[in-house]
Amino acid sequence: MRKLKISTCTGYILLLFISLLYKTAIAQNQSGKAFELKDGDRVVFLGNSIFENDFQYGYLELALTTRFHDRFATFRNLGWTGDNVFGDARSTFTNPPTAYDHLIQNITKAQPTVVFLAYGGVEAQDGEEGLPRFKKGLNNLLNKIDSLGAKTILLSPIPVLSSDSTLNPAKRNADIQLYAAAISQIASARGKQFIDIYKPFQEISKKETITENGIHLNETGYYYLAGMLEKGLGLKSGVEPVTINISKQGIALSANAKKLTPGNDLSGLKFAIQEDYLPLPYPAQYSGVADQAQIIKITGLKKGFYTLKADDSDLVTASAKAWEEGVTIKRGISADQVKQLRRMIVKKNDLFFFQYRPMNETYIIGFRAYEQGKHVKDLDDQSILIKFLESQIALDRTPKAHSYQLSQVGERQ
Repeated sequence: MRKLKISTCTGYILLLFISLLYKTAIAQNQSGKAFELKDGDRVVFLGNSIFENDFQYGYLELALTTRFHDRFATFRNLGWTGDNVFGDARSTFTNPPTAYDHLIQNITKAQPTVVFLAYGGVEAQDGEEGLPRFKKGLNNLLNKIDSLGAKTILLSPIPVLSSDSTLNPAKRNADIQLYAAAISQIASARGKQFIDIYKPFQEISKKETITENGIHLNETGYYYLAGMLEKGLGLKSGVEPVTINISKQGIALSANAKKLTPGNDLSGLKFAIQEDYLPLPYPAQYSGVADQAQIIKITGLKKGFYTLKADDSDLVTASAKAWEEGVTIKRGISADQVKQLRRMIVKKNDLFFFQYRPMNETYIIGFRAYEQGKHVKDLDDQSILIKFLESQIALDRTPKAHSYQLSQVGERQ
């Protein structure tokens, strides 16, 4: 790649220009209408490693499938590490004849109705000189997706967060912003939604370790990416606190809680909490604020300590003062349900990965299929298991009803 010599002053001016161009493009793509999935939707994640590496975590699909638990939508992850809008990473010496054909074949076979598109990070390595070719390639790819009748949501690339000077992160990030601005402008011109994830990841990286190597996201990074998609799609985030007020007049509960027992005796009080959707599980190394955790505030308690039970299992014990201020239930009763749901999503995606990207593709569906082509049926049979898991996911993605009870420590049950 040709090296460019830029003076410090000129470099700052160029970076400022790119930043202003990028911010302007983002502002043009703000949409007040919330995203919605419909029954029968097929959501496809298409791009490079930012999507492929979520196979092991399942956060992106989990976020959408729990938000729309009353809709039967299915998901396919077509992410491919190192890929670009030309499908170069999908190159093969078997069928189809070109890498781009392979890319188009993957998209068409997935039968998408909604496509999340994440390209530009790989192409940005070509610098400003490669921008016209990228824009043409992106428009051609969008034309193909449009012809399939699918809706496309475009994402910006993520920044390089490495301190390794050999990667020249400042120059890399300037180029990435240039490509992100181009993506945003194309989205605006074509009436498509654009979600900026570049700036949010820059900010989060100041307080969290969100990549494995400064380039690829780790589990915590995917947790945050799921939240960025929710926010960018206009989906309501956060959990409404539950408030319970105990007074001489009786026991009053907030609108998101329901009393399950009659009377105003605290010792016999049982209540349910209305969950609109299952919360995302926290990553193993998560050190951030429990922003998705349920907070319960109870006022009017007598001095002492109180234990909150859920379905007869202890959740948390705190003082009356702590309950009045609000107790955070970081690991709620739904944690086991969402953990199991996530396992099924990851398993389903593993089956799909090995179906659409078999290691011995040449021998099964390629030019040597005359040797092992009979095993193509085994690939097709994976669809049965995939559909079974999708049906189980549909059954388990709705929040279940739970009974909560507060009792004073030492009080007889």
